[in-house]
Amino acid sequence: MSAEDRSPRTAATPVPTGPVPSGRVPSRRGVATRADLPRRSSTTAGLAVAVLAAATFGTSGALIKPLLEAGWSPAAAVTVRVLIGAVVLMPFALLSLRGRWSALWHSRWRVLAMASVGVAGTQLVYFAAIQRIPVSTGILIEYMAPLLLVAFVWARTRRMPKVVVLIGSVVALVGLVLVVSPGGGGAFDALGFTFALMAMVGCALYYVIAARPSNGLPTVALAGFGLLIGGVMLLLVGLTGLVPFTFSVTNVDLFGSSVAWWIPLLAVGILGTAVAYAASITASEMLGSRLASFAGLLEVVAATFYAWLLLGEKLSPLQLAGGALILVGIGFVRSERADARVEVEPMAERMDEPSGAVPARIDVEVEPGGPVEPGAPVEPGAPVEPGAQIGPGAQIDSDSARATSP
Repeated sequence: MSAEDRSPRTAATPVPTGPVPSGRVPSRRGVATRADLPRRSSTTAGLAVAVLAAATFGTSGALIKPLLEAGWSPAAAVTVRVLIGAVVLMPFALLSLRGRWSALWHSRWRVLAMASVGVAGTQLVYFAAIQRIPVSTGILIEYMAPLLLVAFVWARTRRMPKVVVLIGSVVALVGLVLVVSPGGGGAFDALGFTFALMAMVGCALYYVIAARPSNGLPTVALAGFGLLIGGVMLLLVGLTGLVPFTFSVTNVDLFGSSVAWWIPLLAVGILGTAVAYAASITASEMLGSRLASFAGLLEVVAATFYAWLLLGEKLSPLQLAGGALILVGIGFVRSERADARVEVEPMAERMDEPSGAVPARIDVEVEPGGPVEPGAPVEPGAPVEPGAQIGPGAQIDSDSARATSP
């Protein structure tokens, strides 16, 4: 996906003139049926996958914390976790390619971006940040990434987001503050704050990269090769001594008992890395970067819940309320997608013609990549399904975000 968040655009696409096909009689101002343009089901499915991604990503903190307490450095724990995830996904990645190495080559820059930014870079600057500022403050800054995406699209398109998006952003931010409960103590650390801001940018870019068109590259292949290359990058950085890289093979405390050090690593490598990255990339492709990033806030809620369940950390009523507010904020942002409109220009003069010809211009408000079947009847009020193509001849002006017919 380009660095655009799939915000609605207005497109004008040509419609073939001539007799109206049987069963497709246009009205002056009507509504296309949901049977023609189903979209709610795909968005709901995408949100379900996003919830799975958040639930599995959320296990990372609770499973890695015992390793850190046993003497592992954050960089070492993350590197091994990522490499385990790569090993788990690689057979599925190779199977999904079926020898189509050209698909991997054509998407090489997306894979490298996922590895360097989405896997290695963001985690390195995040851990650098929390070495200097409180963990809760670092999490809060990093997970402001959805607001950064909203602001970026606003600045790029020069179109203010819909009110529901702005309301959802504020509500989700308030919920996030309640969940992480950032501490206000300690002196301001400019370098730590800068690293946290870099983590926020990296998190936003991760969703942008994950939501880019696949160009034939299977999701599991992007996740598998991204983790493999990113893991090697993390290993090289650790071996150079740029970040602390220590580990221990002693038993760790988990579930109230002593277990072998490799048990939490294996669990976080499979669930919190392999499954999580594959699910997150899939959700981003289905939802677009903005909605997927807001759904990703559930990871913070899940991490807090797992810390309570597995490590016995306290879960306060304010944190529960914050989780509820995040859900409400996601609901507001999701409702903006459900309000996509397909508007048809007035047809009165043309509809009176004996031939039954239809106008040669239709204004369609869509999301990038959203489907409009060529020749299908479209009328106002109909949602447009993500993933479909605009009819032949439509051209999108990147500055005005408006497509015109030739």
